Amino acid sequence: MTPVKPSDLPPPPADAELHVLLLAGRLMQAVRDTMAAEDWGGLRQSHFRLLSLVPREGISISDLAVPLAMTKQAVGQFVTGLEESGHVAVRPEPTDRRVRLVVRTPLGDAVVRRVNTRIRRIERGWARQVGEQRYDEIKAVLRDLAVPAR
Repeated sequence: MTPVKPSDLPPPPADAELHVLLLAGRLMQAVRDTMAAEDWGGLRQSHFRLLSLVPREGISISDLAVPLAMTKQAVGQFVTGLEESGHVAVRPEPTDRRVRLVVRTPLGDAVVRRVNTRIRRIERGWARQVGEQRYDEIKAVLRDLAVPAR
């Protein structure tokens, strides 16, 4: 498997300000390139994100649209494609038959497990690169920024 190497990306312009968003963008591009180098059966990272947000008990398309920051219509199109490929199933919500409930199939569960395994491998590589303690610190800071305390 191809390691995640931001050094493979073209260098930023010499006069570019290396702010956090630029640096994070370079890391994410390296991850996208690494993931794209593997065969995912036509699935893209946007599919992985949607699949990872479907809880075991299922979720409505409306509720799924919120964390995805997508319209209900766009999520519905994604769900239709994933239903056709066998990664999710759609069934009526037992208490309100008007609501479509999205649930992962065993194939969808397998994809999520594979993606999570690949992400853990990428993170272990980063931890080796900068040291476990520094990696744990940056991960804690990112968690604090991305998931503020309630």
